[in-house]
Amino acid sequence: MHHWIGVHLPRLPIESFCPTWHMPVSEDGVVVLDKGCVLAMDANAVAQGIVTGMRRGGVLTLAPHADIRERDLAREQETLQGAAFALLQFTPSVVMADEHVVLADVTASVRLFGGLRALRQQMRRAIAGFGVTCVTSIATTAEAAWLLARTGGGVALGERSQARALARVPVTVVPAARRYAEWFDGLGCTTLADVMRLPRAGLKKRCGTALLDTIDRAVGAAPEVHDWLEMPPTFEARIELPDRIEHVEATLFAARRMTLQMTGWLAARQLAVARFALFLEHERGRCAIEPTEVEIALGEPTWHEEHLVRLLKERLARIELTAPVIAMRLEARDVRPADAPSDSLFPEPGGTPQDHARLMELLVARLGAENVLRASPLADHRPEKAARWIPTSSEVSRERTPLPRDLPRPAWLLDAPIQLIMRGHRPFYGTPLRMVSPGERIECGWQDGETVTRDYFVAESENNLHYWIYRERVGSRDEREPRWFLHGLFG
Repeated sequence: MHHWIGVHLPRLPIESFCPTWHMPVSEDGVVVLDKGCVLAMDANAVAQGIVTGMRRGGVLTLAPHADIRERDLAREQETLQGAAFALLQFTPSVVMADEHVVLADVTASVRLFGGLRALRQQMRRAIAGFGVTCVTSIATTAEAAWLLARTGGGVALGERSQARALARVPVTVVPAARRYAEWFDGLGCTTLADVMRLPRAGLKKRCGTALLDTIDRAVGAAPEVHDWLEMPPTFEARIELPDRIEHVEATLFAARRMTLQMTGWLAARQLAVARFALFLEHERGRCAIEPTEVEIALGEPTWHEEHLVRLLKERLARIELTAPVIAMRLEARDVRPADAPSDSLFPEPGGTPQDHARLMELLVARLGAENVLRASPLADHRPEKAARWIPTSSEVSRERTPLPRDLPRPAWLLDAPIQLIMRGHRPFYGTPLRMVSPGERIECGWQDGETVTRDYFVAESENNLHYWIYRERVGSRDEREPRWFLHGLFG
């Protein structure tokens, strides 16, 4: 049995033009016109008595301060296509149907997402990320899912359940029956159940085959052919903002909307993103300003929307806008094949390497790459040369440099050694220090002119703290005594 989920965006015309993240404030409401007539309105406009089909003059008579806007078909299509791309993260079988409906064949995805109910909830949350409402339906055929989504949604699984649900669908919902609406009304046919009781031969002669084909596909008596959503080889999304945005926090909604599209594209192509960029576009024309680029490089490629949005939020919080933002663009620059899930029976203690990588990426986004470092020691016997720290996102080789074995090394090496005072012929640091290890001689650096000649020891204080100290070696011709220095602290 196939499982289809239909997602209808009934309020798309008004919300695609006036999304909730920048809804104008008007007591008389917001009204969208199509060819001079009211197409959609919000709750405030309905309270003023405005109805669908009213002319502009009637709207201004009832609500003089209403925010009237013309329908934007390009933005509607952009929003619908973005929602379809977002649903690709749940199934690769997505269809952009007519009248603001997106169909998804989730037959192979039901168990992966915890059942039909959980899957439908996740789809609703993804659509809510676009700032639009949706009505969902579940059926065993795509045509039935489309009809139910257009009439308020519902679940129709099984032959009897689906037959009862389709019987209640108004006949005018079927596009092929709308031109014969007056004829059906004269016959007293208001639902598909009434139509299906009519003789097929007479119905075919009067209305043609399109209406019968729709009914047959809905009940599973005829095959369905779909025009699947095609994925481009690369991902790039752009959004025109309805107004200038002067605070960078307000750009997060649009950024999340494009991230949802990117994660759907990644999931459908079985890819993971390692580096992507967000461009904040400013004024164009004579006063053109270069877009503000926000590039994010990940330690481990991922396709998880929550993690990508969290990184964007942290990076955007550290940006100061030089000019208002009028548009945004998201571009996936480095994508790689997604790793297969772990096949181990038990989870790794302390989290997986992917969890550690996501933590590092979040710290870099919040604190800056220059403040999150990793150890990258050099093959040099001088401790101050070997102890090298580089940004976690650096492209420097991550191969481990072999360190001396069975030799003590402190957890904390000082940036500059501290000269110790002497008391009773013993180095003193808070208390007299006692040597608890044999000496380790380091004598090198002649090749670059920074010669080091030292004898290192592990020293213990009277309160049982351990330090890494060294005594400089002096030649026989030097008149001064060798000095002691503190160079490291043990944990």
